[in-house]
Amino acid sequence: MKNHPYGFLTMEKVYRFAEQNIGICSVSDEIHRLCQSYLTDSSAQFTVQVSRRDIDLERANADRPGYSDAYLETLAVYRKIAEKMPDYDTFLFHGSAVAADAQAYIFTAKSGTGKSTHARLWRDLLGGRAVMVNDDKPLIRVHADGSATVYGTPWDGKHRLSSNIAVPVRAVCILERSPENHIREITKAEALPMLIQQTYRPADPAALAKTLTLLDRLNVKLYRLGCNMDISAAELSYHTMKEECI
Repeated sequence: MKNHPYGFLTMEKVYRFAEQNIGICSVSDEIHRLCQSYLTDSSAQFTVQVSRRDIDLERANADRPGYSDAYLETLAVYRKIAEKMPDYDTFLFHGSAVAADAQAYIFTAKSGTGKSTHARLWRDLLGGRAVMVNDDKPLIRVHADGSATVYGTPWDGKHRLSSNIAVPVRAVCILERSPENHIREITKAEALPMLIQQTYRPADPAALAKTLTLLDRLNVKLYRLGCNMDISAAELSYHTMKEECI
């Protein structure tokens, strides 16, 4: 236990996210329950602490006054982690990451388009061969050669679908609703506006610049998928991306 700088008595524990050991010093226990499967005995490389002001800012951002302080603290913690992760060549991404045959495919789109639904269709199609890495906010690390690894996190959306695993990224696919299913490979220039929109953009200018550099360095296959909510959409996207990524 330790004294929180804002006057609360708190407990610090260390968790391992995306190969970094991160201390979390919290007001409530909810964040520690959320992260328990990521607990490590290693020393922290950095520690995040949440203030009353941080919680109030999350409430304002969420625009839903009914959220508990404990839940909002979990969001504030992840925001502080995301602010630091570009120092480790890693960024938070809004998407559904599913692993199939030891390769990860990340689906992203504007909210409500059907990322989670399409990932579920992959699981329906592939059964036990498909594993959810994270259904909402995974971490992506970009290596020096432009290849990437996606990591599960406990911030995994309303369906609570994630695994504490790391998987090489084979492709990122931008989803759009369409009555007919169609898919094509796209260029980085075509994908970049959506990639930037779906990436957490730090408030710190230096961290933001590093994040944009990481996106520019990212060298994985990129696709745009027009899809309906039928399993045939998963068949098309899986077979196209798997074959072209080999």
